[in-house]
Amino acid sequence: MTSIEPTGETRLWHPFSDMFAVRGNEFVITRADGAWVWDEHDRPYLDGTASLWYANVGHGRREIADAAHAQMLQLEAYSAFGDFTNEPARTLAARIAELAPVEDGRVFFTTGGGEAIDTAAKIVRRYWTARQQPERIQLIGRVAGYHGTNGYGTALGGIEPNRAGFGPLMPGTSSVPHDSLTALEQEILRVGPERVAAVFAEPVICAGGLYPPAPGYLEGVQAICREHGILFVADEVVCAFGRLGEWFGSSRWELTPDLITFAKGVTSGYLPLGGVVVSGAVAAPFWDEPGNALRHGATYSAHATCCAAAHANLDLLEREGLVARGRELEGELFDAVAGLAGHELVREVRGGVGLLAAVELAPEHLRGGEAVFEVFRAARERGVLVRPLASGLALSPPLIVTSEEIALLVRTLGEALDAVLALH
Repeated sequence: MTSIEPTGETRLWHPFSDMFAVRGNEFVITRADGAWVWDEHDRPYLDGTASLWYANVGHGRREIADAAHAQMLQLEAYSAFGDFTNEPARTLAARIAELAPVEDGRVFFTTGGGEAIDTAAKIVRRYWTARQQPERIQLIGRVAGYHGTNGYGTALGGIEPNRAGFGPLMPGTSSVPHDSLTALEQEILRVGPERVAAVFAEPVICAGGLYPPAPGYLEGVQAICREHGILFVADEVVCAFGRLGEWFGSSRWELTPDLITFAKGVTSGYLPLGGVVVSGAVAAPFWDEPGNALRHGATYSAHATCCAAAHANLDLLEREGLVARGRELEGELFDAVAGLAGHELVREVRGGVGLLAAVELAPEHLRGGEAVFEVFRAARERGVLVRPLASGLALSPPLIVTSEEIALLVRTLGEALDAVLALH
């Protein structure tokens, strides 16, 4: 094996990164435990974002590692194409279908959230073709919505910088303001209800700025979809498995989506896994009618070891009461962050729905977004990791976070804001 240099130039192309700035300046995480991670110099950092919104049960959980190890010794993986299957995938599908607020659910496994979105998009279009309505292809998302970076997800997403520079995107997609039922209704009428396949919505918009829904909004989206015979897809890649205090965030509003996408918290990130929960009605053409195969799938769909890890993760969420903590701690986190609302650099604080919060910087202080990264770096220098967004910073700590750690997280973010203000 060739030697690998531990420092200096890198061969790794980082996602969502300016490699001109990253090369030679990588921040190397070497170990983690609970709500903390350590860098290559053994300096600790409070993980204020659960990595990328996913480490719900915290880091270093031996139970998940042991489950994955045991499964690898028995059967690491095997294709689930055709009639092949494995027991961890079969039982996990049944378990998730039971937890999800989807009627008579069926589960299609993927390797992550972006792949889950593309799977859902293809299923809804293929469903309408099977129902002799192939003209129903329009997929409607929301401005500020984030649905991954695969083909359909990029086109559906409402964060313009994520769409720019790639040439023509997937046709038959559009976005409406994230908080306007009127705009959604108007877009449906503009396209023609008979041409709309589905509406995609995150219960709480996360990567696009962290926007909890206005009262009645999500219920209104579902009602509009039902009125026009349109499928409703809840993107719960972030919002499921305790982040909003429920197994699936849709349950907070008593929603019954036609499809739900999930990933991240299903394994707490220990192994890559995602999927789509599909209602029995949408699955019916493929399950109840012969010769109607869905010609779609990933090599690692229903990966036995990933599914075994998910079972262990769900066991922890259940046994330790962690799902409820998303709601138990939401007020505490939001109240703490609300104390930053009067800071000169801050325009607005958002949160209060689930263990999620965001601090948006004032436009006059953004300096093209550079201020966001200055605050992010200042917090990291002080031992706390937060998530930089386009115009602010997000907080989404693991569900095992303590009150003392929440206080430290917000206090350090305040110190970072002070430090950046003092520089300018």
